[in-house]
Parts: sequence; structure tokens; C-alpha cells
Amino acid sequence: MQRKKYSPEFKAKVALEALKGDETLSSLASKYGVHPNLISNWKRQLKSGMKEIFRDGHKNIHKNDAEIESKLYEEIGRLKIELDWLKKKF
Repeated sequence: MQRKKYSPEFKAKVALEALKGDETLSSLASKYGVHPNLISNWKRQLKSGMKEIFRDGHKNIHKNDAEIESKLYEEIGRLKIELDWLKKKF
């Protein structure tokens, strides 16, 4: 028997509902067909992950953007050199 794999979107949805506290873990478990322990784990992961999201969030986003931008400029440069070489060749 294989384990079920849940998408991150599904986990986030269930964990957010558990975090709200409007329903019990048992009712959420029956609603989504998931064991209550899983919901507790996802809720705990959500709580700990939220701290990381808000900690220097803008710095991490801009750092990733700068890395992607530099890689794209490198690729553009490479392609320009190849294009120039092909123009000279033909």
C-alpha cells in the first residue's frame, strides 16, 4: 500500500483552517479525509514557517531576483556571441 501524497496547496489550506480554530481537528480530519495527527503536523509546520516568511522576506526575494537577472544576462551575452559568430560564418 502506497502512502498518499498531498500537494503543498492542500496542506496549506487544511493547516490554515486548523490554525483558525473554527473546527476541531477531528471534524477537519473527516472533512478532508486526513488523519488528525497529519493536520497537527501541518499546523505546526505552518506556524514555524511563518516566522521565516516574515524574517527578512524582502532581502531574500531581491537576492533571488538579482541571481536570476545575472544568469539571464549571461545567457543573453552567450547567445549574442553565438549570433555574431553565425553571421560572420555565413
